[in-house]
Amino acid sequence: MTEHINLFDNVNRQFDEAADILGMDHEVREVLKTPYREVSVALPIRMDDGTLKVFHGYRVQHNGVRGPQKGGIRYHPEVDLDDVRALASLMTWKTAVVNIPFGGAKGGVTCDPSKMSQHELEMLTRRYIAKISMVIGPHRDVPAPDVNTNAQTMAWVMDEFGRKAGHSPACVTGKPLELGGSQGREAATGKGVAIITREACGVLGINLKGARVVMQGFGNVGSFAAKFLDEMGAKLVAVADHTGGVRNAAGLDVAGLIAHAKANKGGVAGFKGGESFDAGTVFEQDCEILIPAALGGVITKVNADKVKAKLIVEGANAPTTTDADSILKGKGITVIPDILANAGGVTVSYFEWVQNLQQFFWEEEEVFEKEEKIMVQAFHDVHAKVQQHNCSYRTGAFVLALERVHKANLMRGW
Repeated sequence: MTEHINLFDNVNRQFDEAADILGMDHEVREVLKTPYREVSVALPIRMDDGTLKVFHGYRVQHNGVRGPQKGGIRYHPEVDLDDVRALASLMTWKTAVVNIPFGGAKGGVTCDPSKMSQHELEMLTRRYIAKISMVIGPHRDVPAPDVNTNAQTMAWVMDEFGRKAGHSPACVTGKPLELGGSQGREAATGKGVAIITREACGVLGINLKGARVVMQGFGNVGSFAAKFLDEMGAKLVAVADHTGGVRNAAGLDVAGLIAHAKANKGGVAGFKGGESFDAGTVFEQDCEILIPAALGGVITKVNADKVKAKLIVEGANAPTTTDADSILKGKGITVIPDILANAGGVTVSYFEWVQNLQQFFWEEEEVFEKEEKIMVQAFHDVHAKVQQHNCSYRTGAFVLALERVHKANLMRGW
């Protein structure tokens, strides 16, 4: 049994819960909910076998009142306009929660990268950027990597945008170091998840040392979160991804698992340091901390009652539906929302953008120190709202974000 989730509706329901607390009227809600601009483009590509295939791409710019819009580009077979709208909206609230001078945007192309060659992906990326180049740029909208895109993709983005605009490294973040990328960017989201997990454990009275962690997804976010949590003394006991699941009650060898996944094209299946299990039961595994770090809409009213964790930290974007939130709250499970938990990535993207504008670069240690300071401050800012309004961390994060964006709107006269 599965549940169809409209992510945009889901995000707006979360928005409304916070707006109710703040007493926002209908007009203000409409202004803050409605995307500023939506671009939909057709992308005809000559495939390697000589056939012509038309892909569909999107860029949604949700809000730019606090700065240039900011958000990733994802390549996935299930990308649609509503998903991109939802993710763009979440970026507006995420950048506001960590208080960096960006708004929110998101991009996506409906495709299956696993069935495409490197040359086809490059042609697709260049055609997509050529079609949306008039609405992006260092002071307008700054893309970044997301699901199934990476530093190489961003290098193509920079190069294609530069054909018209000239050399503009600040037009995109998540680039290779050789092209102006920032130290620490690859690890940033996972490190942020680990920092927020540590801070949450501190206020909830969970001893992180020896705490059992279960993770769904072991790509960039999951693997780095696992690495940093392992260094903090937590114990990764189960991981599931698109290839299967592996668990070990005594704790998985995180370094070994990362090496195994890299050697097996990102998959954890077949790792010798644990027993295999059905990936579909990952949310049912015994643990203190559960980290969904894959795609959205995975914890729903269908499976939320089976969750056994004390704390959920959302490494992925929009992994928990509002119906599931209610069930988890009834079970006494604390959920740290995506717009706080995984904001380390956009925080270090901000650092990269700043470095590109100045053409002055920082060492990794400095990047991580600055990320830690921002993430810790953001957690405690949200925690203060939770205490003030006696609400969930998700609602507290939305309250904080809505206050900041609404105030900026008012001050600019919008």
